[in-house]
Amino acid sequence: MSEQQRPEPGPIRFYGTTWVDHSGGYPLRRTALALGALLLAAAGAYVLRLAYEGMELARTGDLVSTLLVVAFALCSSMAFARTLGDYTRDPDDVRAPDPSLRAVKTIGFIGVLLAYALRSTVEAPGEKRRRAEYDRAVERYERRAAVRASRRGNPAARGGARPRPGRKR
Repeated sequence: MSEQQRPEPGPIRFYGTTWVDHSGGYPLRRTALALGALLLAAAGAYVLRLAYEGMELARTGDLVSTLLVVAFALCSSMAFARTLGDYTRDPDDVRAPDPSLRAVKTIGFIGVLLAYALRSTVEAPGEKRRRAEYDRAVERYERRAAVRASRRGNPAARGGARPRPGRKR
């Protein structure tokens, strides 16, 4: 039976494993990524504004323009809520990613970027969940290591293997 190694923390995109002990420029990286996400959200909003102006130039009508704005607003708000919920949800709540929301998150990319920027002001996005998983894995490893350490050697020498009364050998 091979000796198990201590669990390694899983990397988080753009942070690697610096989230474990907040080393390697972690605070600066978190600030830069939050600002970058805000800048990308602003650039995305500008591109959407250009698209809206293109719709106005094409004279598609008020109904189509209104539907376009409402669709992007709804998708952005849904993507924001879902993304922020994924970052902050309880680590024990294991739910599979919903592929049907992929299109909503793509259309509502501004909401995803804003959720990323907001979460980056507190911690690395997904750090809470990863930290809980890592701490549980380390705890399990240490419990197993303690049990293995107590079972080493010959049980007869420890006095633990005594014959039970009434049984023949």
